[in-house]
Amino acid sequence: MLVETAAKTLGPGVQGRLGGPSCDGRFTARMGPNGVRDPFSTGLHAFCPVQKYGLVMPSVVLKPGHVQPVWSGHPWVYAQAVDRVEGGALAGEEVSVLDPRGNLLGRGFYSPRSAIPVRILVRDATTVIGAEFIRDRLKRARDQRRELGLPNEKTTGYRLVHSEGDRLPGLVVDIFDDVAVVQMTTIGMKRREALIIDSLCDLVKVKTVIDRTPETYSKSEGFDAGSGVIRGDDKLDRLCFRERDVLYEIPLTVAQKTGFYFDQRPLRARVEQLSRGRRVLDTYSFVGSFAIAASRGGATQVMAVDENALALEVAARCALLNNVSERIAWERGPARDALVRAGNKGGYDLVIVDPPNLAPSTKATQKGLAAYQKLATVACPATRPGGLLVISACSAALGLGALTRAIALGARDVGMVVTVLERMFQGADHPVPAAFQEGLYLKSLICRVDTR
Repeated sequence: MLVETAAKTLGPGVQGRLGGPSCDGRFTARMGPNGVRDPFSTGLHAFCPVQKYGLVMPSVVLKPGHVQPVWSGHPWVYAQAVDRVEGGALAGEEVSVLDPRGNLLGRGFYSPRSAIPVRILVRDATTVIGAEFIRDRLKRARDQRRELGLPNEKTTGYRLVHSEGDRLPGLVVDIFDDVAVVQMTTIGMKRREALIIDSLCDLVKVKTVIDRTPETYSKSEGFDAGSGVIRGDDKLDRLCFRERDVLYEIPLTVAQKTGFYFDQRPLRARVEQLSRGRRVLDTYSFVGSFAIAASRGGATQVMAVDENALALEVAARCALLNNVSERIAWERGPARDALVRAGNKGGYDLVIVDPPNLAPSTKATQKGLAAYQKLATVACPATRPGGLLVISACSAALGLGALTRAIALGARDVGMVVTVLERMFQGADHPVPAAFQEGLYLKSLICRVDTR
């Protein structure tokens, strides 16, 4: 019955195989019509540990001492944790993950060139990972956003799928009104692109789908990154959407990553609340979302700074569209220079520092913390005594405690002290599995700055 279900789900020409008692790990793979090897027809290693669960497929066996994180629910299998790969696994196909005794820990897609060769999709041996599976996971993500009130008449831009947070590791989907922007960051997801796009168009009724998978991911995974519109209006040149009733129009030539930083929605709302009657400096402004929030909130003056001239043009247009441009001044230049000048002039009442990722990997953790300490030496003086400093870090490698300490040390270096008033994180449409601390990548501190 399981094999019949798998064949129906995966499509014509894909056949499954169940292992019998005499399984010796040597099976011949069958190929589907699209050239993808049937994940249900491949062999196991000699002692066939997955046979007792009813499935036969290639296996990734972990080393002793590396089992507990995966057993506890962590979705990543690191390359250094792998003892051996058996059954002739191919890139992008389904594999089982086993402990040294042959016990099943989960199943996922195989990425042989990655530092994370398997990302766990399911923990059991019977769930068929095919079209119905993909659709069901996407539907769950959609329904969860609806429970959060997304979308609504004031917010039409949000994250629909957040990779591990929605149990679809390797897939990110952002919605911009009737446009979906996708990133497929593993070869397993890339090989199921058609299933994903078909389900998206059906479940959320988007008219256009854009692929913005970063080339860094596609190269490391061994596939060619998509570029631009892959379904729908190929003349689309901008993303138009609302967030908290703020209208944005962002040209695709300016948009970074998927197009917009939806993860900072809660902080933008808080900045808007804190800005009334204050002079605000927004550094690393990009398309001006914090500056617009501050002006909407009643700031008396806003200075927005970014090095990207085109981004500032877009920001100014968005401010004009929302009738908040009168109190915003736009300046092209390095954030650090703007912070130094602000400090020399007595500082602003509210300073926002939201730099790009300063620690993109764990190897860069110490370098990133040093950069934040140095950044605090100019951000604190740029904030008048008694004023507020909002500082963000978008790196899983930087823990909240370490980030807080770096800011404290930077303040100390310039004879100032910071008191953390609030801590904020990515929005609820960027969920984090409890066993996956790396998923909590965005941290923001709202601090009061004083002289010693």
